[in-house]
Amino acid sequence: MKNARYLIWLQLTVGVGKAIKPIIDYFGSAENLYNSNYLQRKVCPNVTDKMLDAMESTPIEKADEIIAVCKQNGWDIITVDDENYPNKLKEIFDPPAVLYVDGKMPDVDKMLSIAVVGTRKPSNYAKSVARVISKGLARCNAVVISGGALGIDTSAHIGALECGGITVAVMGCGLGSNYLASNENLRRRITEKGAVISEFPPFTPASRFTFPMRNRIISGLADGVFVAEAGTKSGSLITATFAVSQNRDMFATAASIFDKRFNGTNKLISDGAVPVVDVESIISHYTEKYVTLDMSRLATVDELLNDEYKKRDLTPEQDEEITFENIEKHRKNRTQIDERSRQLVGDEKSVFDAMDDDFKDVESIANVAQLDINSVLVALTMLELDGLCESGMGKRYRRKQS
Repeated sequence: MKNARYLIWLQLTVGVGKAIKPIIDYFGSAENLYNSNYLQRKVCPNVTDKMLDAMESTPIEKADEIIAVCKQNGWDIITVDDENYPNKLKEIFDPPAVLYVDGKMPDVDKMLSIAVVGTRKPSNYAKSVARVISKGLARCNAVVISGGALGIDTSAHIGALECGGITVAVMGCGLGSNYLASNENLRRRITEKGAVISEFPPFTPASRFTFPMRNRIISGLADGVFVAEAGTKSGSLITATFAVSQNRDMFATAASIFDKRFNGTNKLISDGAVPVVDVESIISHYTEKYVTLDMSRLATVDELLNDEYKKRDLTPEQDEEITFENIEKHRKNRTQIDERSRQLVGDEKSVFDAMDDDFKDVESIANVAQLDINSVLVALTMLELDGLCESGMGKRYRRKQS
């Protein structure tokens, strides 16, 4: 923990996402840097004037405060010089000086780890692909890495959790920040066997700058990156770019050639990414490298789907949502649902935000929405009439599926 305070101080002064290795190499350690004087820091070629000013004005007590907050909340701190810091991540050009961890960080150096990424507004086809492939990977004892956001990220995490697998969510904000309340339960479930991690100090709010910065960690922790669906300007392609620069394997699912908005994955495949048609498309590349893989649990897509539909009293053939031919229709419906949901206010907004794509009972929705049962029932009725939620067996509800 002694080194932690100096590395946290270094991260606070240099800035999150900056390359700290050249600075540490120059001074020998973060502690030596802290104990150096102004002139010694100024002659270091990797210390900018902005960093120099921050080093002069940032007291070490700021780092001590962060350590105290983490201890109070039960969050672990893993620094770049810790023995349990992932070697995969340490190998990249700009590894984070510090990782803040809620849960248990898996040993990704001894386990196959695959990043599953994609658009935040995917087709139902792509959500099913991400969920099924992630579930199949986790069944074989691979770690699923994603970003904890809506869309493909959520599907990937849920898929891994469905079979009791391990998944890691790399957040674009600090632990404890008020980000995406509707996914709070998902993050809690992730920490039961895996981890929610961030390089940002606790309570750092999410912004349009923080998410691209964390993408290098998603790919850095992984052996390969699987892009389930993406447009040509999707943020997930930033992760793909990092993956290429980090010498990671690239995988992608082909999209409809008629939908120009989501042909980012087609471009990846034409550039050399491995097309994914099943779990084996990915896992077969690593069977000799990782003895921790349990290939006896490798399942086909049909087997994974049939397992999923047993819970829903459906057959895959009865579920129109995942058919490739209906992607465009579902995407238009999703756009309409998104537009209507943005106009919600009051109890209806609270209840809608408390739901996701899985059926939940009324009590669970009420707990998340922090409303009484009667108010929730009234709001659910209005949301059903507006076509924004749907009911299932046993008075359970979820967001309307497009």
